[in-house]
Amino acid sequence: MNAIIYAAGRATRLGPAFAERPKILLEVGGRTLLDWHAERLAEVGVENLYLVTGHRREQIAAVLPELSAKHGLRLYELHNPDFTEGSVVSMQVSLGVIEPSREPVLIMDGDVIYDSELLRRLVRSRYASAGLIDFSYRDVDDDPVMVPIRDGWPVEFMKQWRGEADRIGESVGFFKFAAEHIPALVEGTRKRMTGLSRRDSIDEVIRDVVKAGLVGFEEITGLPWTEIDFPHDLEYARNEVIPALLGKTPAR
Repeated sequence: MNAIIYAAGRATRLGPAFAERPKILLEVGGRTLLDWHAERLAEVGVENLYLVTGHRREQIAAVLPELSAKHGLRLYELHNPDFTEGSVVSMQVSLGVIEPSREPVLIMDGDVIYDSELLRRLVRSRYASAGLIDFSYRDVDDDPVMVPIRDGWPVEFMKQWRGEADRIGESVGFFKFAAEHIPALVEGTRKRMTGLSRRDSIDEVIRDVVKAGLVGFEEITGLPWTEIDFPHDLEYARNEVIPALLGKTPAR
């Protein structure tokens, strides 16, 4: 199984102290986020991990051989020279890996610290394609991607969603896409490669696939994890999530 992590952007919301380092190389619990990712992915049987890089890409490229040897999986760089545009351009860069796949592909945000059980639930999901949802999301995050559920199925995928639903949760930003659903990802990406659409995010591509009814979900409520966008997220990761991971005590 292949996994793709998107790590091209700049950590502008974390403040100037982090401007010269890719967010995926932030240290949490004495290790970088990339180190944590590589360990977790190796645990669920991923053989190839592709990093889509952009900002300060040379720093990521420099650590790949060491992490590959440490965790026993192959790490590759896919460079996006146009990383200042929308993250959909990073998705375009990764299509060379995604499009020919005949087995499920994991697509993941890079700025997440999490328990290994999250990935196990995703990989073992009963759905061909699935995402991870937390129904007890923290309201300190002012920009979560919301996923409303109706009749047991995700019906939308967007920030600041308003409407009626049976349940509403936050997306973790991790997905498993089956081979039969990859053409929908490819089509959604390529149609955005001209004009102002190049400013779109990967979320817009995933939203199309979710709204087409192709993506199920696995619940991870109660498991320790957080996305790191703001300084308070980093504090939460270091003070709450890491102790929970090391002690196996739920952080939420």
